Amino acid sequence: MTVSDSPKYRTLLNELVRGELGRLVREELLRRWPETAEELSASSRYALVPAGKMLRPLMALQAAQAVGGNPSEIVAAVLGLEYLHAATLVHDDIIDGDLTRRGRPSVPAAYGIPNAIVTGDNLIFSAFESIVDEPWVASPARVIAAVGELAETGRDLCRGQVLESQLVADLDAGAEWYAEMIRLKTGALFRAACYIGAILGGAGAAAGAGLAAYGENVGIAFQIRDDLLAYVATPEQTGKPGTSDLRNGRPTLPLIVAYQRAEDADRDELRAVLARRAARENDVDWVHGLVLSCDAVAGAHDVMAAHVERAIGELAVLTPSPSVAVLTDIARWTTSEPR
Repeated sequence: MTVSDSPKYRTLLNELVRGELGRLVREELLRRWPETAEELSASSRYALVPAGKMLRPLMALQAAQAVGGNPSEIVAAVLGLEYLHAATLVHDDIIDGDLTRRGRPSVPAAYGIPNAIVTGDNLIFSAFESIVDEPWVASPARVIAAVGELAETGRDLCRGQVLESQLVADLDAGAEWYAEMIRLKTGALFRAACYIGAILGGAGAAAGAGLAAYGENVGIAFQIRDDLLAYVATPEQTGKPGTSDLRNGRPTLPLIVAYQRAEDADRDELRAVLARRAARENDVDWVHGLVLSCDAVAGAHDVMAAHVERAIGELAVLTPSPSVAVLTDIARWTTSEPR
């Protein structure tokens, strides 16, 4: 049985969310964001609740536990990672014009674009507040390091978004810069999750660096998985439109692989489809056919699997433990089939 068809990995995140650490995160999230009539708090809560996979705070808690820390002491702090993630989703939906998120109206659709912009901003500031909120469970130096990592991550996210915008409808530039773009836009926040969890959990330099590198590689694999969902999953499974990337002229990895493998005539047509944002009636079906005929899904999957193996290799710096095993399983989950 391969990783991709193993039921163990397909159900992993649901089990983590239902587990003890998942319960702690959910309870703290609801405690900090109660129902309210105040619009900014209500729109921020809407972006956060019901929670998604909460993968980043859960990875942070596992990282803390892997280096000998007590994860229950840093739940409030690592929730800041979920706030920053939610903020990026709100702003992404504004940029992309997406009307649905997690199977319901996106924040811009529900509250309007002006309020959605402010909602994302509010969540970013809340992320920093969560890390410095007293009582501190780590030394001031470690808290400062966590804040610095969150700030650097925020800048990386912005750099990644700008780079992604520069690659629109440009498959040649996409082929050159895609890896750096997803490292910044997605890998950075996973890196931060694991590093912040480790540093607040008491990690030494080697363990902190190893967990940061692990997180970055998992994040890169996660983004490639997300790129692939448009070709292997339904909108009902993902909770968002499967055509968003095409409609926004975005050169995702399956498209880049197909472009590199296609005949010249198909390469020209793919460039034209992206330039017109898949506006013609049969454009989406044509692209899907090209991706399948070029075996681009498998090609992108191979790149994703390579990052998973790099991530797992970075965990060698840690003493084997149940938390290290969970982190290994999370990395392997990225290659599982969507459910």
